Amino acid sequence: MVRKFFGTDGIRGCANSYPMTSEVALKVGMAAGKVFTNGSYRHRVVIGKDTRLSGYMIESALVSGFTAVGMDVFQLGPLPTPAVAMLTRSLRADLGVMISASHNPFLDNGIKLFGPDGYKLSDEQEAEIEGLMEGDLSALLAMPEKIGRAKRIDSARERYIEFAKRTLPKNVRFDGIRAVIDCANGAGYKVAPEALWELGTDVIKIGVEPNGLNINKDCGSTAVQRLIRKVGEVRADIGIALDGDADRVVIVDEKGSIIDGDQLMAVIGEFWLRRGRLAGGGVVATVMSNLGLERYLEDLGLGLARTPVGDRYVVEYMRQHGYNVGGEQSDHIVLSDFSTTGDGLVTALQILAVVAQSGKPVSEICNRFEPLPQILENVRYKHGKPLDNVSVQRAITDGKSRLGTAGRLVIRPSGTEPVIRVMAEGDDAGLVKNVVSDIVHALSDAAAA
Repeated sequence: MVRKFFGTDGIRGCANSYPMTSEVALKVGMAAGKVFTNGSYRHRVVIGKDTRLSGYMIESALVSGFTAVGMDVFQLGPLPTPAVAMLTRSLRADLGVMISASHNPFLDNGIKLFGPDGYKLSDEQEAEIEGLMEGDLSALLAMPEKIGRAKRIDSARERYIEFAKRTLPKNVRFDGIRAVIDCANGAGYKVAPEALWELGTDVIKIGVEPNGLNINKDCGSTAVQRLIRKVGEVRADIGIALDGDADRVVIVDEKGSIIDGDQLMAVIGEFWLRRGRLAGGGVVATVMSNLGLERYLEDLGLGLARTPVGDRYVVEYMRQHGYNVGGEQSDHIVLSDFSTTGDGLVTALQILAVVAQSGKPVSEICNRFEPLPQILENVRYKHGKPLDNVSVQRAITDGKSRLGTAGRLVIRPSGTEPVIRVMAEGDDAGLVKNVVSDIVHALSDAAAA
């Protein structure tokens, strides 16, 4: 299905350039508002945002669109994406909106929509909204006496902090733990440090001075060197880095080593298993997660279900099959007992709970398995379908045969750019390197033909 506005995670683009313009945002508000207006009661929508300068512009246009079709708007201000999803349900809203481009630089922005259950919209719902956006919007306008109202919710931050704290086991506190948290000058810059402090943590804050232009700039989960330096400088027990909308988290141990999402899922999965709360008989991850995670879970009597790349697919599988722990190697962790999407703060709290109850350092807690050698390379192309090339197919078949059961091979086109991603892993690092090299060369020749 070809879509004009919505991509794999809402609508995204350069601010003040199509499609991320006030005009499009106004249309989104009107169309989405109409789709989620059913019945005679007063309908409501909640809107949150990160700290980008363009957020003011997009928010104002959305408010205008929603109120024009008769929806009341609750404006939350800067809050993490998972907070918006949670408050959509908590406030019994018909729709939730997050204005953010996640880990992208400030010049980009985006619009993510959540249904009344707090989950991202389905393809069918997005298609319905697009259809209305392309039609006669004047037909959607409410009568003058039905126009919606807009107001700011001052308690949103405190409500989310309390929600995050209540995800922890009873009586768990973090007294004596020193944590550096880098909030990427983004949506979590107030709530995350406050939650940690209220739980007893000795908090050192960085990336908490947003000016509209510095979100994700040399800070946060996409640039952790500053965090690593600070952890060493203050001799912290843990480093925590959020991205721009705080739905992802990168953990750094006391030695300055980066912990990836596979290790975090292993820690939380085992911790929840021991407490009798792990559902589904395992963990859900994507095809990119390391084979070492799969083997570790097998040793615990658990399974690893794999989905295509993207948190959306992870969440869908978790909902369909009853899992409550899932995520991506790239540190987007979904804990469905609490959230309908990834939540960087809640994930960090779960890791800290294990640290606090065990008394062991983060480097020991978060080193659950030895990852297998894994190589990922990208091959760009300008036209055609390189994967259909006979030589490429032969190289892929040969690579799978050479790796056998001691490794994995994943070849997939990117969903956002003209790139073929080649990933291989296995016990033999040299073999993995050779397999990837052979496939990359075949793809490069096909792309240049």
